[in-house]
Amino acid sequence: MASVLVKSLAGLVVVAAIGGAFYVAFGEKTILVDLAEVTAAPMQVTVEDDGITRIRNVYAISSPIAGHLDRITYSVGDPVRAGDSIAQIYPLDPPFLDTRTRTELMAAIDAARSNIAVAEVELTRARTAHDLARARQDRARKLAATNIVADSELERIDGEVELAKAQVKSAEAMIALRQAELASAQARLAQPGQTPVSAANGQCCINIVSPVDGIILSLNVKSEKPASIGQLIAEVGDPTDLEITVDVLSADAVKIHPGSRALITGWGGPETLEGRVDRVEPAAFTKVSALGISEQRVNAIIALEDPPPANLGHGFRVIVNLITWSSDAALQVPVSALYRDDGDWAVFRMEDGKARITRVEIGHMTDRRAEILSGLSEGDPVILYPGDSLEDASPIEDRAAAQ
Repeated sequence: MASVLVKSLAGLVVVAAIGGAFYVAFGEKTILVDLAEVTAAPMQVTVEDDGITRIRNVYAISSPIAGHLDRITYSVGDPVRAGDSIAQIYPLDPPFLDTRTRTELMAAIDAARSNIAVAEVELTRARTAHDLARARQDRARKLAATNIVADSELERIDGEVELAKAQVKSAEAMIALRQAELASAQARLAQPGQTPVSAANGQCCINIVSPVDGIILSLNVKSEKPASIGQLIAEVGDPTDLEITVDVLSADAVKIHPGSRALITGWGGPETLEGRVDRVEPAAFTKVSALGISEQRVNAIIALEDPPPANLGHGFRVIVNLITWSSDAALQVPVSALYRDDGDWAVFRMEDGKARITRVEIGHMTDRRAEILSGLSEGDPVILYPGDSLEDASPIEDRAAAQ
């Protein structure tokens, strides 16, 4: 009897062991998952792109005349005030003369000297004629007092005196003209380096001055050299008058409006700079991305809310986050909890240790968070990174709690 009881107990143990093995092998296993809660927190949607700082008003200083530019003593970054002389332009040296031109000018000088001699002879003749006319006038006036010379004759003699006087003036003017012709021919004969700078129009140079208070942003010319009309010399601007330009996709540009908030990061400093959209340009342009894709982009101009940091300059790279939407308390979940279920958005929600498929309606979305319009409540636990092994009603356990 005892032997039969022992055998029965041994059989039950074997059956229980086999049943347990089958349960372990083929029973439903608990899946470890990462959980996150649905939260109501501030949320904002931004358009992020690289931007470039620039001084709002950059003044280009150019040469108004052709001349010889003196060496500039300023360097890039030096402060200047309105009216400070940045550069000086001197007259250009005369060109070198070839043999024929020099011979022609020498002949012109000789001719000018001969003309002066002829004019001096004419002046001597005119003065002599004037002296004779004055003597006749004196005698005629004495005779007219005794009625020997008629009044008409006296008037004729007076006219001859005036005519002689005019001829003297004409001869003197002719001498001055011939002397000017001589000086002109002698000036054309000058070679480079022979004419002092101070002799040019009575002035030494023309000063090119700064139009505003600011700093030297760039110098296109440093050493002395000939300058042409309109040649760019330097650029000047006020470093405290900064703005930021950022080119965004045209599809994003329609969401941005003047007055929208902008956050500037990545400029090198620890703090985030506040800005506002000043304007969005109405015309787009084509830009080829680093992947070789042609994109239509639009420039947005950002004005800083506060004065810029002293070490932030013209042409610096920054990262601009343009806020297109924001909410102080948006119901949201991590994007990693979402997946597609028959074309709709859905999540796995944890309920009584089971995974439950829950379809949701999505509003705004960022690269990390998604706004929940319906389907979930604040505090609901959802599964992050749902895998293919998860199904509705699958037993699950929080990985963090299990560890």
